[in-house]
Amino acid sequence: MNKTMTKVTPLVKTVKIDFPAECAKGKRHLSDSEINILKQTNTNRDSTWQNILVPEEKDAFDPNLVLNNDFSGFVIFGRTTSVLLKYHDLELMAGVYNSYLQDVVLGDDCVVRNVKYFCNYRTAERVILFNIQEISCTNHSKFGNGFLKEGEKESDRIWIGVGNENDKRAVLPFEDMIPADAFIWSRYKDDELLQQRFMEMTERSNTKKLDTYGIIESDAVIKNTTLLKDAKIGSNCYIKGAFKLKNITILSSADEPSQVGEGVELVNGILGYGSKVFYQAVAVRFVIGRNCQLKYGARLLNSVLGDNSTVSCCELLNNLIFPFHEQHHNSSFLIASTVCGQSNIASGATIGSNHNSRSPDGEMLAGRGFWPGLGSDFKFNSRFASFSLIAKGSYQNELNIQYPFALVAYDGPCRPIHIIPAYWFLYNMYAIARNKSKFQKRDKRKVKVQHIETDPLAPDTIQEVVEGLQRIIILTADYLVSKKDGKALSAITNADELYQVAKDYLHQNPDSTITLNDPISQKKYGAVIYKPVKAYKEYRKVVKYFAVSVLMDWCKKNKKKSLESSDFATIKELVLYRKWLNVGGQVIPEAKLEELFLRIKDTTVKAWKQVHQYYDECQKMYDSYKASYSIYLLEYLYSRKIEEFTDDIWEDIKADVLLISNEMYSSALTSRMKDYDDEFRMITFRNAREMNAVLSSIVDNEFLGEMKKSTQAFDKALEPLFAKLITEK
Repeated sequence: MNKTMTKVTPLVKTVKIDFPAECAKGKRHLSDSEINILKQTNTNRDSTWQNILVPEEKDAFDPNLVLNNDFSGFVIFGRTTSVLLKYHDLELMAGVYNSYLQDVVLGDDCVVRNVKYFCNYRTAERVILFNIQEISCTNHSKFGNGFLKEGEKESDRIWIGVGNENDKRAVLPFEDMIPADAFIWSRYKDDELLQQRFMEMTERSNTKKLDTYGIIESDAVIKNTTLLKDAKIGSNCYIKGAFKLKNITILSSADEPSQVGEGVELVNGILGYGSKVFYQAVAVRFVIGRNCQLKYGARLLNSVLGDNSTVSCCELLNNLIFPFHEQHHNSSFLIASTVCGQSNIASGATIGSNHNSRSPDGEMLAGRGFWPGLGSDFKFNSRFASFSLIAKGSYQNELNIQYPFALVAYDGPCRPIHIIPAYWFLYNMYAIARNKSKFQKRDKRKVKVQHIETDPLAPDTIQEVVEGLQRIIILTADYLVSKKDGKALSAITNADELYQVAKDYLHQNPDSTITLNDPISQKKYGAVIYKPVKAYKEYRKVVKYFAVSVLMDWCKKNKKKSLESSDFATIKELVLYRKWLNVGGQVIPEAKLEELFLRIKDTTVKAWKQVHQYYDECQKMYDSYKASYSIYLLEYLYSRKIEEFTDDIWEDIKADVLLISNEMYSSALTSRMKDYDDEFRMITFRNAREMNAVLSSIVDNEFLGEMKKSTQAFDKALEPLFAKLITEK
């Protein structure tokens, strides 16, 4: 490497200093006495000392608090008096000690101690900088944003290659990016004009001027750190022992302070408010959301990580991950995936290691609630419906799981996989019932820009449930036709008639133990669908429960205890949306997203802030959208207009919803009881008292107590909900 070395003569008289005008207000040059004091222990490249400004306010600058430093360029001091700053066990007197400062602006009551190289930065008040090798900023820094400065080539732009290793789903990071933004950017690559507008919106706040300086906002503490370059550090941020922080923004505030710990490397990215990165974790080309944790050697590369997520030990490459993602353990990694949140990647899950082409261009799309078992690996391309539980196995063929809340099990090579649709409702209701409250309690964000649907039963998942119902009916029709005694059925040529016959069979044979074959669930070998009749029944009950709970909320909002016939006309006046998307965690009608795209393309929407406002508008209307959808669902289940529902239908709906309401509680209780009454759970304890001391008694389970109360309240509100409808008839 060739190095250019320039000899600098110390104490060269400077003719003119170009102080930043906005920072020079209320400042003055040093007095002769102050210069004399500073000269005793400090050196300055400007022999006149005119490159230093201090506050005009009387007694606001004590030169005795500036010791053993080397100054160059301009240095502007804030108030510097005998004030003791304290953070945890660290106590330091305000002032500048044993440091090199060049083109630096300090806020009031700051500490700069043992900073070997401090160049082109501006700090706010009460900042502590202690034991740092280098803090510097180039004039072309972007702080992790994906835009360009004057004279830079397009190849210099920083992209984040989410979702696919070939970077063809790449997005440009920007400070306000949320998972919803990354989703719409990465999933609609075929719309060239839309993609162009996304770039324009990202560049909108970029002046392109080569006048950038580093920023450290108020009450930030940085200590024992090796390199901080081209960084924007938010207020109340705490950085200790970091190794390398380069071209980054760390968003932080008094309400949501962020932290960066020992041995951490952050390069080319943006860390969200209230997030923590510790213990040799590494992130390169990234956007990390609010209230996230990256720790214990985790590696996050070319990825967007949604709010409220925790990643430990493992490796993530080229991913778009929605909020509430959990991934731990040293042996697991996740590559080239879009994971729609509320997910948990088990130890040994090597997702992305098993490509099926010569190019690493495969990818995986998993709905929310994705939960692969220990040691699972998958062949790309694969897709999973929401709340898919994947049993341990090395899945050698591509998967297309269309049944939400299902269990998927491996049955050996060159064989069909096994699927139990509605598994969570049938066998693990505790986990599903707890889901909503669990995530709500874990949401520590003070400012919630990204809206997150935490209820397992929401329009996105219910839409999948309806599709699962339809799939079971179609496969049942195939089964009936294929039976030896199904010759009469094979003569039916009308698809709708055959569909109805299969539907009737599922209704009339609730105890049937048939299995179905689904050829498109796995490439080459398909899948065996177990307990489809039970799943069909469970899916229908869940749809009813969702629809009724939404109508119950609508009544509560409108201060009504009972529905009336006229209410249906009112609700039907609302726009009906049948197709829904999980957009970064927020559930939005697909048509509303298309409307947003039109506004972006015609430049009605010009900035990402306006996009976020549009998300907010959709969220405000969410309950209304759901109310209209709930009417549609009930009409779909009973194949008639809701105005034509009989007393028997309303009684049937009420009975089913009451049943599932109480089943949810009783099943949750039963699921949890397995942890207490299974003899193998008890073998490590001397007696029941020790077990309760370690595990806590089931009586003390906070969630079950809350669920019991909420179930009682739901049942009480359900009782009068349909009373007037039945009376009216």
